Amino acid sequence: MYRRAGLSRTITLAVALLWTAVSASAFAREFRTADTQNEDYPTVQALNYMDRLIAERTGGLHRIVVFHSRQLGEEKETLEQTRAGAIDLNRTNVALIGTMVPSVNVLAMPFLFRSHEHLQHVLDGPIGNEILNSLEAHGFVGLTFYDSGGRSIYNSVRPVRSLDDLKGLRLRVQQSEQMSDMVRALGAQPVQMAYGQVLTGLANRLIDGAENNWPSFVTTGHYKYAGYYTLTQHTVSPEVLVMSRKAWASLSPDEQIIFRDAAQRSSLYMREKWQELEERSRKQAELAGVQVVTDFDRKPFEAAMAGIYAKAERDPAIAALIERIRNVE
Repeated sequence: MYRRAGLSRTITLAVALLWTAVSASAFAREFRTADTQNEDYPTVQALNYMDRLIAERTGGLHRIVVFHSRQLGEEKETLEQTRAGAIDLNRTNVALIGTMVPSVNVLAMPFLFRSHEHLQHVLDGPIGNEILNSLEAHGFVGLTFYDSGGRSIYNSVRPVRSLDDLKGLRLRVQQSEQMSDMVRALGAQPVQMAYGQVLTGLANRLIDGAENNWPSFVTTGHYKYAGYYTLTQHTVSPEVLVMSRKAWASLSPDEQIIFRDAAQRSSLYMREKWQELEERSRKQAELAGVQVVTDFDRKPFEAAMAGIYAKAERDPAIAALIERIRNVE
C-alpha cells in the first residue's frame, strides 16, 4: 500500500509539473478553432473553458481563439482546412468527419447505441481511445469527444408516427452518404444541405424538415417552422474535437499533454452544460406549441436499417467494431 501511494503521489506531481512546464524552445501562439454553433452553445463554452485551462497552465504562452457561428465556414469546408493545417482545431459532428475516417463513421450508425449511457461507456473506454487515435492517419489528431444528444426527425407537414408518414417528405441531412442512405431507407427524400442553410430551407419550403437534437432544433429557430418533432433518437452520435497534425507538431511533448488534458477536462465541463441546455430547449419548443411525438413503434424504423448495416459490415474491421460496441455494458 505504501509503495502504491508513493507511486500515486509521484504521478500526480509529474502531471502538475507538466501542466506548468513551458518548453525553453516554445513560442507564444494563438490557435484558431472552428465551431459552427453560436456563442452560447455548450461546445463553444467548452472550447472557451479549454482556452482558460491552457492559458493558465502555459502561463499565457498559448491561447485558443474560438471562431463560433460559422465564422470560418461550414463544417465540411473547415474540416478540409484543418486537415491542410490552415485551421488549428475543429469541433465537428462525427457524421461529417466520418466521410473521411471509416472508424469514426461507425459512431453515427443509426440505432446502434441502446442509450446515452451506453454511448458514454464506449467513448470513455478503450474503443473511444482507439477511434481518436485512428484519426491521425487521416490528417487529424483526435483530442476528445463532446456530447451531442439524440438526433430526431422534425418537419412542418405532419406528425410522424410510422414509416408511411415519412413518405414524400424532403428532409435535410448532413453532407454524409450514410445519413442520406438512412433517410432514404426510412422512405423520405434526403436533401444534403449545410447546417447554416437549414433555417432558410425550412422558411422557404425548400425542405419539409430535418433531423437534429433538441438544442440545435431550438437555438437555430428551426422549431418556428417545423411544428412536429418525433423522438426517434435514431443516432446519438457525438461531436469530436480534432487538431491539425501541423498545429500538433508545433507543440512540445509537454505542451501536447497539456492540450490533451485540457480537451478532456473540457469534455466533462461540456456534458454538464449540455444536459442543462437540452432540458431548456425541449421546454421552450413545447411552450411554443411544437407537437412532440413519442407514441410510435421504433421496431420498423430499426428494421429499415438492415441494408445500411449490411453495407457497412462488408468491411470486416467495421463489422468487428460494431460488434464490440454492441457488447459494451
